[in-house]
Amino acid sequence: MKIKVLTALLLVAVTAAFAQQERPEMKPEMTEIWDPEVTVITPGEKPTDAPSDAIILFNGTDIESEWTNGDGGKPGWIVEDGCVTVKKGEGVIKTKRVFEDCQLHIEWRSPAEVAGESQGRGNSGVFLQGIYEVQVLDNYNNRTYRNGQAGSVYKQHPPLVNACKAPGEWQTYDIIYTAPRFNKDGTYFTPPKITVLHNGVLVQNNVEVRGPTVYIGVPEYAVEKHGPGSLVLQDHGNPVSFRNIWIREL
Repeated sequence: MKIKVLTALLLVAVTAAFAQQERPEMKPEMTEIWDPEVTVITPGEKPTDAPSDAIILFNGTDIESEWTNGDGGKPGWIVEDGCVTVKKGEGVIKTKRVFEDCQLHIEWRSPAEVAGESQGRGNSGVFLQGIYEVQVLDNYNNRTYRNGQAGSVYKQHPPLVNACKAPGEWQTYDIIYTAPRFNKDGTYFTPPKITVLHNGVLVQNNVEVRGPTVYIGVPEYAVEKHGPGSLVLQDHGNPVSFRNIWIREL
């Protein structure tokens, strides 16, 4: 018992001694990190212009350098007046390069002449890694299901607000994408995450994607382990146009 008491008293004395010690004086330079230096790039003159470290995926004239059709052949969409427009029945176009984490800028325009309603009006989509869709749709005075309208992560996350411009006007998506990481069994270790600014307005705030885009069913059931993938633009039968497409790998 005496040994236990003496041990306890010793612990109290040691603790008190440490408590009385003063912490080392902090100086500003102790928390300053100098190397390596932050990489210098040149931003675009306008927010929509590509910075110097971006990959230009479409410059308004040349679609074949960076894009193919769904089978790897020549894209069948129409290139004129500085944009590329869906040609019904030609199918998707996809990038030759593959990507994971990225910052994507893309501008799109639904037809000025309104035809159809709900999902049949100005419908297309931007598929990240060819799998996860940010919906393109003319939702200017055009109601549809909320998790399928413009700016939605299709069938998963509705946009925070409807920021659509009128038909025939150019619109912008700025997308920040974090690709998924996988467990050995093929399930998500960390799921994909998407942030979207539509016409400069935040409509998706780093949302977690539940799984690949599916029209029917539950996305979790479709998860399969995968690596980098192409950026894919959808042919949904409507003549939606795209321009000024650039991407930064993160």
